[in-house]
Amino acid sequence: MVICIYMDMADRSTISAASEALLDGVRPPTAWEPAPPSDVAGRHLYRALRPTAARRPAIRPVVWPDGNARAGFATNDPYVRRFWTAAIGPGAVADLMRLAVAAQRDRSLLRPEALRTLVREDLARWARGRLLVRVKIPPLSQVHLRRLSPELRREHHPYTNRLDADA
Repeated sequence: MVICIYMDMADRSTISAASEALLDGVRPPTAWEPAPPSDVAGRHLYRALRPTAARRPAIRPVVWPDGNARAGFATNDPYVRRFWTAAIGPGAVADLMRLAVAAQRDRSLLRPEALRTLVREDLARWARGRLLVRVKIPPLSQVHLRRLSPELRREHHPYTNRLDADA
């Protein structure tokens, strides 16, 4: 409900009284609520979770066995950070790096937000209920290279030459 009141300086007292009467009970009460109780470590004993929030399940990724030993880059290589970030985004690359570390250390972690992107780009894959994660990242495909800016494409060229020389 919206109430518009036009005031004239002469009628200020009458209009103020009328507006207070109209607005009485319209606004919700504002009660001060103290912070929830904390335990000794300072953590809240309970936390309100919005009803639409979905809890992410924990997963335990496994290193993707690369039988054909394709050429590639380590997940922490500057190539991955520079070019794969431009291709699939910083969140997906950060999730890839976390998954690769968790797979190598045999640890579990919360399901990454960008997991669909990683599966779509063939950097991770589900097999028999397990999440396989590449720890050796392939160079960008031609599709990805066409999406890069001309400056990044020129910068990318020496990396592929270096990779060809190593193979």
